[in-house]
Amino acid sequence: MKNLNRKNLGLEKLQPIKVIQFGEGNFLRAFVDYAFQRLNKEVDLNAGIAIVQPLKEGMINMINNQDGLYTLFMNGIKKGEKIQDIELISNIVKSINPYTDFADYLALAREEELQFIVSNTTEAGIEFIESDTPDMQPPVSFPAKLTVLLYERFKHFNGNASKGLTIIPCELIDYNSETLKKYILQYCDLWKLEDSFKTWVSEACTYHSTLVDRIVPGYPRAEIEEYNSKLDYQDNLIVAAEPFFLWAIEGGDDLKQKLPFHKTDLNVKIVDDIRPYKMIKVRILNGAHTAMVPISLLYGNKLVMETVNGDFTGKFVNGVINEISGTLDMDKNEILAYTEEVMDRFKNPFIKHALADIALNSISKFKVRVLPSLLGHYNANKTVPTNLTFSLACLIQFYKGTWNNEALPVKDTPELVEAFKNAWQLGSLDLIVNTILANTEFWGEDLTKINGLSEAIIVALNEIEANGIEKGFNNFSSQF
Repeated sequence: MKNLNRKNLGLEKLQPIKVIQFGEGNFLRAFVDYAFQRLNKEVDLNAGIAIVQPLKEGMINMINNQDGLYTLFMNGIKKGEKIQDIELISNIVKSINPYTDFADYLALAREEELQFIVSNTTEAGIEFIESDTPDMQPPVSFPAKLTVLLYERFKHFNGNASKGLTIIPCELIDYNSETLKKYILQYCDLWKLEDSFKTWVSEACTYHSTLVDRIVPGYPRAEIEEYNSKLDYQDNLIVAAEPFFLWAIEGGDDLKQKLPFHKTDLNVKIVDDIRPYKMIKVRILNGAHTAMVPISLLYGNKLVMETVNGDFTGKFVNGVINEISGTLDMDKNEILAYTEEVMDRFKNPFIKHALADIALNSISKFKVRVLPSLLGHYNANKTVPTNLTFSLACLIQFYKGTWNNEALPVKDTPELVEAFKNAWQLGSLDLIVNTILANTEFWGEDLTKINGLSEAIIVALNEIEANGIEKGFNNFSSQF
């Protein structure tokens, strides 16, 4: 079987770089890169993508080994029939690790036809790190890296307003583009960059908040032989995703002209306000995903599908969704229709979505995706919600790092992991729980001020330790 590269497939002609993408993970490759490929094929956008690896460790070498090529499998059920669409993604024309090739990274800013910046650096990626400086190669935070890149472009093109960029972040935080722009301007001030650059950043560049929705399990490790049997080349970067696709982007007619998705049948909505789309998606789909991870991993499951199909864990997830739904001020029929669709997507037999993969940065995800529902339930009812509270207890248990003498797939920043480790060494469960809940770096507020929450978490953790997950939850739910 031949290797996957451009020469072997006759794809040596490269498109001009019009997109810089911060992030090389499964989601962006199954979502943004696929979307731009559709534009290339259907409206001749002729947009090549340059990928920037946002962290020191990443997949750039693997991507370069295949000349940016990989195969996307879109698997699902449509009208009761199993479907599988296969597409070779070919629009990644350059991949750069700025930690080893910083000059190549800066050179991207000087690309004549560059128009777009897209990103997905997880919820933890859009942050302001005051210790970042403009002479670091590169700075640590994504906003600082982007500021350096924009400044290079500003200088190279002498502040030409026509060379401003369309910036479309895909991180799942509220007002993602506004937050990113705010941090860029903060770096302008911190680094004492000229006012003319600040004006260019604010007026020549445009910022568009987004909502992204597609379940992407990623590399189908367990079924890789079956997937490779459908190809006539060896692909080490196969990505599996569901067919469902929604990209809501805030923008007007100018953006529609730049990104003419309306000339395709891809579900991209360029709208004045993405908040209704974002609220229901982040709270129900992402919230249920995040809430199920710790309890299901501790229970012994490995996949989302077995979680929602399991007698105990499936009922628990339904309970989570019911609690979340009760906090949403939206049409109840619309919520019901969406939740039914979400459960069908979770049960997609093609999607082997590993819980361990979703566990990345679970604390910041819980803060954004789940905590608002927990607090919304408390504010409305003056009681803590049973399932969401037990999920939080399981999350704290999960971040202990071990369960039944086995290591757990905790994936987070070293500082956060160390903070949980130190908290778990305090001995007293009361002290452990109150230290963790009071940490505003984790949650954005002091959760010990929520009446009854600390006590409920302590009861839940005691039940988990004494009786395991299922019996522990049943005992806990009889009290809360």
